[in-house]
Amino acid sequence: MPQILKVNADRSEEDVIQSAAAIISRGGVIAYPTETIYGLGADATNEQAVRRIFEIKGRNSNNPVSLIIGRYQDVYPLVRALKAPGVKLMDAFWPGPLTIVFEAASGISPLLTANTGKIGIRLSGHDTARRIARAVGKPLTATSANLSGRPECATADQVIAQLGDRLDAIVDLGNTNATAGSTVIDATTEQPVILRTGGISREEILQKTGIQIR
Repeated sequence: MPQILKVNADRSEEDVIQSAAAIISRGGVIAYPTETIYGLGADATNEQAVRRIFEIKGRNSNNPVSLIIGRYQDVYPLVRALKAPGVKLMDAFWPGPLTIVFEAASGISPLLTANTGKIGIRLSGHDTARRIARAVGKPLTATSANLSGRPECATADQVIAQLGDRLDAIVDLGNTNATAGSTVIDATTEQPVILRTGGISREEILQKTGIQIR
């Protein structure tokens, strides 16, 4: 069984975060809560750890893996260019359940981009997810903590039921109360394209930014 990292009388949330960050920094893989669903977290700059993500999920390597960052400014080293619509989306919805796809910087692993040259990034609306990323000092992988093709998980128990002892640890902060993942938008073109509808609707994007999404 994976180690369960949970806030209780003997363990503070800060201790949980530091323990999770230490496991990730050693090349481990954890499950952790976001404002949408539980995700699989590894150091996105560690290729061996990223490969484990694919093995754990049974995921096809043709599928890209998105990232969660700890601070707004952490996006800059990860992208080649920021077009105006992408900046508008960041300003309107970060932190929050919006993954924005950018042109990836040259140092981003093709394992993450699936050789597309693009990388999805999110500043999570979940404080713990951001704090783990900041404690690691690296972007975290943010793919859902489930077997490929199976339902996404909103609780640690659901993660355990699907992934069992494939993980090093699970940060158990209860039910995320979410029924969908983040909305994903490709902002590499002048008119962004919605790739997946999730926590933020097309109508909300238009209302807050004035951007017409294809």
